[in-house]
Amino acid sequence: MSFGRVALLVGVAMLVLVANVAASIGYMIVYGHVVDPGHDAQYYNDHIQIAGPYCSIVAGIPLMFGAGWWVTGWWRRALGVLPAWVVWIVYAVIDLLVLLMVGLSLGVGVLFVVSFATKLVAALFGAKLRLARSTGPGGEADGGK
Repeated sequence: MSFGRVALLVGVAMLVLVANVAASIGYMIVYGHVVDPGHDAQYYNDHIQIAGPYCSIVAGIPLMFGAGWWVTGWWRRALGVLPAWVVWIVYAVIDLLVLLMVGLSLGVGVLFVVSFATKLVAALFGAKLRLARSTGPGGEADGGK
């Protein structure tokens, strides 16, 4: 896999990270304006500290599924699920580094493991589904790119 391909996959991992953060922000907007309005900012800051990891799990599953599906169709079928693995590894490393910088507690560590296990399963499922649907009667539907 060339440097250019890896760079594209890193970009996809970054897009998934941004989308996952946006999902948490969206959750907080709905929570603060519809579900439980009228509190001070610290109340909502405390709430997102608890809800954030769960938002990451819930939003991360379809995001990683989509990323696995998307990147698997970019190149030859011979690469198999490798592009999905690369996206997941980059995502996990960046997120782990951020967690280590802000402080990783045991509770957050457990949620980290759950979050990344579900994201890995989702990315690989998306990739395998794309591979299964991309084969036609001739074998490779992507022309061996």
